Amino acid sequence: MNMKVQLDADSAKCTETMSGAMMMIEALRRENTEVIFGYPGGAVLPIYDKLYSSGMFHVLTRHEQGGIHAAEGYARVSGKPGVVIATSGPGATNLITGLTDAMIDSLPLVVFTGQVATSVIGTDAFQEADILGITMPITKHNYQVRDVNDFPRIIKEAFHIATTGRPGPVLIDVPKDIAVAEGIFNYDEPVHLPGYQPKTEPNYLQIRKLVEAVSRAKKPVILAGAGVIHAKGSDKLKEYAEQQQIPVASTLLGLGSFPADHPLFLGMAGMHGTYTANMALYDCDLLISVGARFDDRVTGNLNHFAKKAVIAHIDIDPAEIGKVVETQIPVVGDAKLVLEQLIHQNGKRSEHDEWYAALQTNKKTLPLWYKPSNEELKPQHMVELIHEWTDGEAIVTTDVGQHQMWAAQYYRMQRPNRWVTSGGLGTMGFGLPAAIGAQLAEKDATVAAILGDGGFQMTLQELSVIHELNLPVKVIILNNGVLGMVRQWQEIFYEERYSQSVFQSQPDFVKLAEAYGMKGLNIQTESDFPAFKEALKSREPVLISVNVSQMENVYPMIAPGKGLHEMVGVKE
Repeated sequence: MNMKVQLDADSAKCTETMSGAMMMIEALRRENTEVIFGYPGGAVLPIYDKLYSSGMFHVLTRHEQGGIHAAEGYARVSGKPGVVIATSGPGATNLITGLTDAMIDSLPLVVFTGQVATSVIGTDAFQEADILGITMPITKHNYQVRDVNDFPRIIKEAFHIATTGRPGPVLIDVPKDIAVAEGIFNYDEPVHLPGYQPKTEPNYLQIRKLVEAVSRAKKPVILAGAGVIHAKGSDKLKEYAEQQQIPVASTLLGLGSFPADHPLFLGMAGMHGTYTANMALYDCDLLISVGARFDDRVTGNLNHFAKKAVIAHIDIDPAEIGKVVETQIPVVGDAKLVLEQLIHQNGKRSEHDEWYAALQTNKKTLPLWYKPSNEELKPQHMVELIHEWTDGEAIVTTDVGQHQMWAAQYYRMQRPNRWVTSGGLGTMGFGLPAAIGAQLAEKDATVAAILGDGGFQMTLQELSVIHELNLPVKVIILNNGVLGMVRQWQEIFYEERYSQSVFQSQPDFVKLAEAYGMKGLNIQTESDFPAFKEALKSREPVLISVNVSQMENVYPMIAPGKGLHEMVGVKE
């Protein structure tokens, strides 16, 4: 390591002269980075050359998209920022899907992209892309380093921005000559961003308004979103709900923020949510949204959403409040801090015994359901078995589609940071690499990647990483031979015209697993269940292809344009 140590007379702090690449590595050490996901290329070779002897743990994914989804899985489970490196041009542009996914789902990432030398930026040099312009709408912030002496400050700011307020991805574009140039490394200066001061403490008067609204409500309900989990506020949500005896529904990304087996839990709300949760949102007279952004898949037709209710919206991002749903009680702040203050207020509990009793009746008489079969394996039953055989304690990752909804419905999450899925963007190919990041974040956990056969094939090359690192990930493909949710919509809305949604050719997934050095299982009948169960309980990587019913649909369902009260497929 070639560096010179000198004393800065003004600050009386020890500073060092080193290359930009070494600055980056030293800064990552200072940020306690445990793992880097990346893929080398020409523009980042100076960085990778210094990584060679750094002792830092780097995961070579087989595609940049796999790298950034793995970082998302790591961030979701650990709560720490995922770190990614990619080269310039195509390496950087291959990160676009993951950046967008992390932005809309509020996941903290710090992403380093290589760039051509500053002397040729703007000349269409080999493997040049304007990654700043491309990623401006899909990052919380982005930088391009033009002076090596600014590099330490930029990295420190990036980690601060990614992890404070509403989390999100921050990108740092590093020209090749900056990585080679030498400058002063000083990582001791505090972050100073006058234009970025996220508000975490709620306004006391708004807290009092909410306390008073709760005391008057006859039909209160809480909608818990991912913001509860990001704020590490799940315990406080449970304490507050129990204190006031307020029922809780969850968004897709909020699953695990409240125990699924708790008497106050109503289930997931939205397009494929439970009847009880959706009707609670429809009929309530007070809706308290905590860390949820009123996504259209949750609200359905806004003309029918919570029209009898006073809306209280708790969110750390003021831009979300009033953006979709008119809000009477806005509370800007960190969800955990808000819940703590509500608990401290210990407001008068409202009289809503009749409301609670009616919701409990709905839970009992109109639960999630499906028709069992002796002829074929039902995907819902497979998820129930996975839940049973993993004692409900697995970290579950998914792609998007039918399998995602069945996993959300039937794998009942009891605690936070166990549910890793692509929510707002709905990204096929997310689940497999996300499982890698999740397993690295919690090495002793059982990680079950419940995937569709379509999404799996988008990033299947990451099986090589699972084998290489001997990660005990369980890759479970609910194999129905179709793009399931596309086929379902074609059945319901397009008069069964199955245009390009049925696979005419599929690989042998078991042989594919074996080609990657992994054990593979094919589950076709109940006689295969013992092997399935044993594989889930093992500590080795396994791919399990489960042949499930091709024509099964996800129900209940709210069709586009319909209100929460207009569900179809509710248990008769």
